[in-house]
Amino acid sequence: MTPLFQTRVTELFGIRLPVLAGGLQWLATPDYVAAAAHAGICGFITAASYEDTADLKSAIRRCRELSDGKPFGVNVSMLPKLVQGERTQAVFDLIVEESVPFVETSGRNPASYLPALKAAGIKVVHKVPAVKYALKAEAEGVDAVAVVGAECGGHPGMDMVGTFVQANVAAAKLSIPLLVGGGIGTGAHLVAALALGADGVVVGTRFLVAEEIWAHADYKQRLIEADETETTLILSSLRNTARVLRNEATATVQALENQGAGIEALMPHISGKVGREAYLSGDWTKAALSVGQSVAFADRIEPLAAIVARFEDEARAALARLKRLAAP
Repeated sequence: MTPLFQTRVTELFGIRLPVLAGGLQWLATPDYVAAAAHAGICGFITAASYEDTADLKSAIRRCRELSDGKPFGVNVSMLPKLVQGERTQAVFDLIVEESVPFVETSGRNPASYLPALKAAGIKVVHKVPAVKYALKAEAEGVDAVAVVGAECGGHPGMDMVGTFVQANVAAAKLSIPLLVGGGIGTGAHLVAALALGADGVVVGTRFLVAEEIWAHADYKQRLIEADETETTLILSSLRNTARVLRNEATATVQALENQGAGIEALMPHISGKVGREAYLSGDWTKAALSVGQSVAFADRIEPLAAIVARFEDEARAALARLKRLAAP
């Protein structure tokens, strides 16, 4: 099939659709990322999911084998640390050693790591929650930026500016390739993002119901049942706001925050290990699980390739609708 779009993102990543499957803590495994590659988009193994760099190395090598030469990357989150243990440098050293073609960074400024990555020919897309950080990343020399709006799952920043506004403001101010994320759940959203001046989109929540995501079927069924109102915000008291699925755990966290509780009291409810257990057991009520408002569009469990194919069909339909609406 002839590619529907040709943008700076499809050219930079060598992909058919200008869509990145952003890193998903615990869930973006080699099987999922390779499925993204074969579907014509680019995904990222989440480095933070691997406690040992040797395990991350094995994951990279498995993903390379499964991807059959198609593009993939590694996500490196440098968000504020809630627990001790910094290994960012070791992760980047491994990425260079393994010649991973693409890196998705987030959180802290990646400037100190860029010289080594660039010397190795690795392309870097830096994900940020505000245009001011995108401009800083551009000045530091990243290859592309992804700006996420308030609708996104995970960390939307403190300003809570919506994706539509972020996209248009960013497009007017940036020169490098721009992706936008947050609330991207259909191909029509992709068309809208391109119309606003972006070169592509980052998708996370919509892909959580893919067959290649190893999480329990009960968790996925809860996402299918959820609508756009069933997420909530936590951790603003720590200046580390997160959008998560509304449940018992998040209600407890919000109550504790209202009482002025610190990180020690919150950790039993927000730790990554608690989240991983929820994915394993399917009990989605007992952990803070990152989910964005585009959960409204997660309607069934199916292969990632099928979700991406529907995304493309939806984009094609949106373009046809615009053509019909154009004045003669």
